[in-house]
Amino acid sequence: MEKVSGSLPPREKLQQQGASALSDAELLAIFLRTGASGVPVLMLAQRMLNEFGSLYNIMTAGQADFSHIKGVGEAKLAQLHAIAELGKRFFSTQLLSENVLENPQATYHYLQSVLAHQEREIFMALFLDNRHRVLLAQTMFSGSINSVEVHPREIIREALKINAASLILAHNHPSGFAEPSQADRFITDKIKDACILLNIRLLDHIVIGRGEFVSFAEREWL
Repeated sequence: MEKVSGSLPPREKLQQQGASALSDAELLAIFLRTGASGVPVLMLAQRMLNEFGSLYNIMTAGQADFSHIKGVGEAKLAQLHAIAELGKRFFSTQLLSENVLENPQATYHYLQSVLAHQEREIFMALFLDNRHRVLLAQTMFSGSINSVEVHPREIIREALKINAASLILAHNHPSGFAEPSQADRFITDKIKDACILLNIRLLDHIVIGRGEFVSFAEREWL
């Protein structure tokens, strides 16, 4: 892999210093493997980051989004999508094996991987046992670009069916901004009231944006 500005090539830097020492461009260059004619791979990686703004935006972009970037064809795009899916499955596996209260970051990472790229609002529920382990991560409702209709009774029915002791709600804002709306707070209160009647604990409602999230529990809204 090409050496740029006298620094170690990304793969050699990884071997000597570990993956955490690499910049986003260096990590991306390792997966791209090769650049384009006259464009070293690290330069191509940096160009992509400048164009899309983040690794996340690169991983979730489609072929048409890369049409003006020389050196990114179907093969490289397939690699990027495979990496994104691998990350999603890693976080899913981690979530299912963790106590979500002991490792909240695993929950946030999983929800980001599932929801942040969605173009419509998706409302999910994580149903937990009495040891706060995930019994089921379920998409409950799908909506439009700026709203989703939520029926608390459907969530409660699912919780009772699998004998869940508690749950975590989550939904995305396709706008990218995670700040909850008044409607978000209203529906959360309705679900919380329904949970109290049936002795089910509502632990959190997490709103996912692009690269950010808001936790109702952290804001002490529950």
